[in-house]
Amino acid sequence: MNGLEGKKTLLIFITFIMKIKKFKNISLISSTRVSNLPKVGNPFLFETIKVQNRRLQNIEYHNERFNRTRYELFGIHKQVKLEKLIEIPGDLENGVFKCRVIYTKKIKKIEFEPYTPKIIKSLKLLECFDFDYNYKFLNRSKINELFKQRGDCDDVLILKSGYVTDTSYANIVFWDGKNWVTPSTPLLPGTKRKKLINEKKIFEKEIKVKDLQYFEKARIINAMINLEDSCDIRISNL
Repeated sequence: MNGLEGKKTLLIFITFIMKIKKFKNISLISSTRVSNLPKVGNPFLFETIKVQNRRLQNIEYHNERFNRTRYELFGIHKQVKLEKLIEIPGDLENGVFKCRVIYTKKIKKIEFEPYTPKIIKSLKLLECFDFDYNYKFLNRSKINELFKQRGDCDDVLILKSGYVTDTSYANIVFWDGKNWVTPSTPLLPGTKRKKLINEKKIFEKEIKVKDLQYFEKARIINAMINLEDSCDIRISNL
C-alpha cells in the first residue's frame, strides 16, 4: 500500500468513527480485544422454547433450527420432532414457562423454569469488528463479556462494521412509520424473527448505524417475547 492509499484508508475509517459517534451510547471494541475473549470450550447447543398454558409455542421453527444445526455441525440427517421428545411436567401450571433443550449430536437435557420478562428501555451501541454467533451455543461467554459493557443501559445493541445486528439475547425490529423492519445482518436469526418474516409482519432490510435516526422506535423479539408484547425503545435511548 502506497502513502496515498494509506491516507485514503485512514480517512474512510475516521469518517466511519465520526458517523457512529453521533449516538450517545456507542463504544468500540477492536478485533484484537474480541479475539482475546474466552473461546467456546464445548459443542453444547440449546433451544429455548416458550411454553404457554402447557403448550409448546412455534415448535415447527425450533424443529427446523434444531435439525439444521445438527446437520451443519455434526452431519446428522435424521429429522427430529422435539414435541415428541419433550414431556411437559405434570406439575407445570398454566402460564408462561421457558423450556430449554440442551444438545450436541443427541439431546443431553431438557429443563423448565418460570419465565420473568426483562424490561428493556435503553441499549448501548457496541461496535464489535470480529464476532460471530451463527449457532445457538450454550457457551455465551463472548456475549456475556459484551453485556458487561452496557454501562447504565439495560442491554447492548451489537454492531459489526457499522451494521446493526442483535442485542445480547434478542433480535431487534425498528418502526419506520409504516412497517416493522429488522436488520438483514443478525448475529443469530431467531425463530420468532423467521416466523414474523414469513407472516409478513416484519421485513428484512440492511440497517447501518447511520440509518437509526430515520426510525421512530425499536422493540426486541425472541422465542419468549412477542412483537406486540415488547416494550418500545426510544431511538434517543440508543
